[in-house]
Amino acid sequence: MNRRLPTTRMMRLLAGLGLLVLLAGCASSGDPRDPLEGFNRGVYQFNEGADEYVIHPIARGYKTVTPEIVDDGVTNFFGNLGEIVNFVNNLLQFKVEGSIMTVSRFMINTTIGIGGFFDVAGEAGIPRYKEDFGQTLGYWGVGSGPYVVLPLLGPSSVRDTGGLVADGFLNPIAYIDDDAWQYSLIALGFIDVKADMMRTRDLLSEAALDEYDFVKTAYFERRENQINDDAEGEGSMMYPGYDETFGQDDLDGAQDE
Repeated sequence: MNRRLPTTRMMRLLAGLGLLVLLAGCASSGDPRDPLEGFNRGVYQFNEGADEYVIHPIARGYKTVTPEIVDDGVTNFFGNLGEIVNFVNNLLQFKVEGSIMTVSRFMINTTIGIGGFFDVAGEAGIPRYKEDFGQTLGYWGVGSGPYVVLPLLGPSSVRDTGGLVADGFLNPIAYIDDDAWQYSLIALGFIDVKADMMRTRDLLSEAALDEYDFVKTAYFERRENQINDDAEGEGSMMYPGYDETFGQDDLDGAQDE
């Protein structure tokens, strides 16, 4: 039996993301955080088109045909898998309480919550301590590096892109040997995130004059807050940061301007 190591896919992903950054080296910007602005805006527009014509129609269909209890269960399932990432990164930051609570959440939801489909721990008042490797690097003093907009995944930075790849090694889905099952679960998790974010995305379109600059600024502010433990985010285990870029308070503030 020819089992492929998950590291092969991860190395290809890392190499591909690195190549995108290198190819963008000729683009420049007046914002020191965003020296690749020309490239990033191009990817941002690509993501907008993909959302409008492909991903959001699929996400709306998913919302339409999926009963709410099943939709919530899917979100809870992926969130429960994400507790593995949360635990390791809490541990790497010596956050003892977060580590203990994360283990408790995972054990309760995996057993009583039937594989994580029900957030029993959350109902019992046990909070989620969301941490990813990008936050861990920031905690230990690693700067964010240039802003990067990832195809389909959205706002990131060089540091957080590396963290995303590192966290991928902790994703149990990466170790599924059956490609059909693996890609199906990745696609389901992605569509579930997109479906849950559609209302926020619509509000963003109404609130911001320059969506690109608004998202970039909100991304850096929120990541700084998360590193300093000033903000908590639920997030997705496969796309940490994607659904945490901005919160309702950010959108309300933009609408007031």
